[in-house]
Amino acid sequence: MDLKLTSNQEKIQHAARHFSSTVITPRAADIDKKGCFPWEVIKQAGKQGFMGMTIPKKYGGSEMDPISYSLVLEEIARVCGSTALTVEAHNSLGIRHLYAKGTEDQRKKYLPSLTTGEHIAAWALTEAHAGSDAAGMQTTAAQEGNEWILNGTKTFITSGKIADVLVVMAKTDKTRGAKGISAFIVEKGTPGFSPGVEEDKLGLRGTVTSELVFEDCHIPQENLLGEQNNGFIGAMEILDAGRTAIASMAVGIAQGALNESIAHVKKRKQFNKSLSSFQAIQWMIADMATQIEASRLLIHQAAYLEGKGKKFTKEASMAKLFSSTIAVHVARKAIQIHGGYGYMMDRPLERFLRDVKLCEIGEGTSEIQRLVISRQLGL
Repeated sequence: MDLKLTSNQEKIQHAARHFSSTVITPRAADIDKKGCFPWEVIKQAGKQGFMGMTIPKKYGGSEMDPISYSLVLEEIARVCGSTALTVEAHNSLGIRHLYAKGTEDQRKKYLPSLTTGEHIAAWALTEAHAGSDAAGMQTTAAQEGNEWILNGTKTFITSGKIADVLVVMAKTDKTRGAKGISAFIVEKGTPGFSPGVEEDKLGLRGTVTSELVFEDCHIPQENLLGEQNNGFIGAMEILDAGRTAIASMAVGIAQGALNESIAHVKKRKQFNKSLSSFQAIQWMIADMATQIEASRLLIHQAAYLEGKGKKFTKEASMAKLFSSTIAVHVARKAIQIHGGYGYMMDRPLERFLRDVKLCEIGEGTSEIQRLVISRQLGL
């Protein structure tokens, strides 16, 4: 594995950094404070090719390799966790599942408008009583003639209330557990489908997180996504890449906190000396930088394996577990370095801390990652 970025990867990284600095940064504080979905930012992200990053160009995507995708997410998260999560859920979950398991007709129908950001995708697995135990879902899909009828409620769905196209997992054979779950494409406005409660969250307040309610929701037979009863296996495959992406988001937020800390200690003076001259501060900064770089290397290892078409389940879970834990730690240390200033709402530090906590929970908690890793080690 060559640790040096290719010229194309560097070009993509620089483009994402420029976009984040010029388009997102001026809006980031307001996005969080007002809890408003950043429609303008997302539309511009689509124009930059960031709403279909890993999808082939024939469907309107940017056809990026997994490491390039990771770099873009990191740069966006460095300035705004809310925008990063919206972009991540759309790319890693919604449209990735559509591309990976969709028929050619399904790909042609849905992907072009999703890869440009004209439409938003959502991915619905979690339920109130089926979080870590996703196979315990209660949403069902019964076949009647040329239709499927969905009934149930999903919860904590990113972009659920605003999505134009949703991938929904439901039980099609209650007797088979995880092997009786299928995936379906549901379009916004389908009779019997309605968004439920929109959640009020600790962080990532510029994202939309909501319930999805299905009451005798009729969808056509051709909206079955992938093989019948094989949807859970497909979902777990999608989550591998999603976990690497969440890890990238965590590293981005941590890098943002580190950047703010370095700038602060160079300017701030105490006892007639710059904070940066105190060894205690130097060591805190050094530890933060080292931990972030270690996280980044774990992510790139998982992304490299994915790009080579090799199994990366263990590596993805390791990357997410380590990166999210480190990112929360770094965000806390950044506030400590800033002292009272870090606790104020006019600085981004408290936003970074609130936002990054989700990285230890979403797309599989840290405890679930440990379970996945131990199983991959044969335990």
